[in-house]
Amino acid sequence: MGILFVITSIGIVSGIVGTCTGGLMAFFIKDISNRNLGCILEFSSGLMTAVVCFKLVPEAFYYGGSYLALAGLILGVIIIMICEELINKSKVLNVKGGKKDLLRTGILMAIGLALHNFPEGIAVGAGFEASTKLGIALAFVIAVHDIPEGIAMAVPMRVGGYSKIRSFGWTFVSAIPMGIGALIGALVGEISKSFVGICMGFAGGAMLYLIAGQLIPESKNLYRGRFTIVGNILGIIIGIIVCNVV
Repeated sequence: MGILFVITSIGIVSGIVGTCTGGLMAFFIKDISNRNLGCILEFSSGLMTAVVCFKLVPEAFYYGGSYLALAGLILGVIIIMICEELINKSKVLNVKGGKKDLLRTGILMAIGLALHNFPEGIAVGAGFEASTKLGIALAFVIAVHDIPEGIAMAVPMRVGGYSKIRSFGWTFVSAIPMGIGALIGALVGEISKSFVGICMGFAGGAMLYLIAGQLIPESKNLYRGRFTIVGNILGIIIGIIVCNVV
């Protein structure tokens, strides 16, 4: 029972460290220009694109094969689309002095990251069952690539009208599914590779929709100059380096 608590704790901590490190941006964003905000969103989308394309999707195909990986990707896209519709119909966007489009982007990022953290938590838990070294390595990689996702969540929320504490709080809450997933992965133990594959595909699909459907379009609405394009390219390059180093 003690080892399950340790694995669950490591899962939660790795998710919190990554997303909350990015979420700290909420305390430094005040009167940011559209140019700089657009660049931040593009940089985050570039990093996330690299992680999805060079980590999540390859792992989904490796563990689940072509059909299950693609099924997971499609399911991830559909679930985020449904969440988007529910948010549009809810009252959560009614914030005085805020920008609804940015706030919607931030909230969807929070939902997407929570859904994304759960299967990755399962991978961490299953990794610990294989070997302690593998579990720690997976937890570290996930913590690193959660940083830009935390930024892409907290900054739009802050500019969209949420307070610093509320914006930062969302990054904390979105990390909790990581611990739940880690616990399930450890309990299952010899978890099927197919299940891990479809979970990774699901996470990749959810992130891809958020990148293509929210972050990049919102960035272009804010600023259409070369500065944001450079931010996106820089994010992709750094993301590729991170994926290969860690």
